[in-house]
Amino acid sequence: MKQITSIQNPYIKSLVQLQEKAKARKQSGTFLIEGKREISIAIKGGYEMETLLFLPEICSENEARQLSKNAELIEINKEVYQKLAYRDTTEGILAVAKTKSMQLSDLKLSENPLILISEAPEKPGNIGALLRTADAANLDAVIIANPKSDLYNPNIVRSSVGCLFTNQIATGTTSEIIAFLKERKINFYCATLQNSTSYHTQDYTTSTALVVGTEATGLTEEWRKEATQNIIIPMQGEIDSMNVSVAAAILIFEAKRQRGF
Repeated sequence: MKQITSIQNPYIKSLVQLQEKAKARKQSGTFLIEGKREISIAIKGGYEMETLLFLPEICSENEARQLSKNAELIEINKEVYQKLAYRDTTEGILAVAKTKSMQLSDLKLSENPLILISEAPEKPGNIGALLRTADAANLDAVIIANPKSDLYNPNIVRSSVGCLFTNQIATGTTSEIIAFLKERKINFYCATLQNSTSYHTQDYTTSTALVVGTEATGLTEEWRKEATQNIIIPMQGEIDSMNVSVAAAILIFEAKRQRGF
């Protein structure tokens, strides 16, 4: 079995690039996953593992092999592991996984879908929280409009706690997504301050997409103009908005309540 003990090894240097550069991830079609739980969830979600790198003091060869029988195994030392590991709490294993296509045309929706759409989210923590909420509600899909971040950014992988791998995810421009929704006769409700009605007055029991924007600027005009209905969460304090993942959770679980969970 192959062993790597130097952080100057060209392959290790290429993995550092995967951690740090979206361009490297895009060019290679691969990204890094850290931790047994996340790797297991990714495999269950249909992700293909190319390589598993393990630190034998923490994760045995047998444990690594059980995770993915088809991946190449590489034993590494502590110095190499610490160079690659993103988290302080560690399980001694990393995987090099193949990325998936995130085209709208790849989505497989149910007859009566419930979808979350987020326009131009920037903060990895918010994206991770949105994906966790979508997983908790077992949504049909999460669609990112005009993405600002590479979804395989290690901060998103980490903050989603594996939910990057449990959700169907697609990306596209606002215009492409609106056309996709209209073609499939999916009503879409846009969370916005302008020309809005209270969110709880709407019917989400038919094919529905819930659309949220950024906390700083909200949704673009194209969403607001084309919406089936603009909706608002009544605010009773001094501020006029809340964290985007919290707002999304309120809307999603109102829809789930109407659908009988």
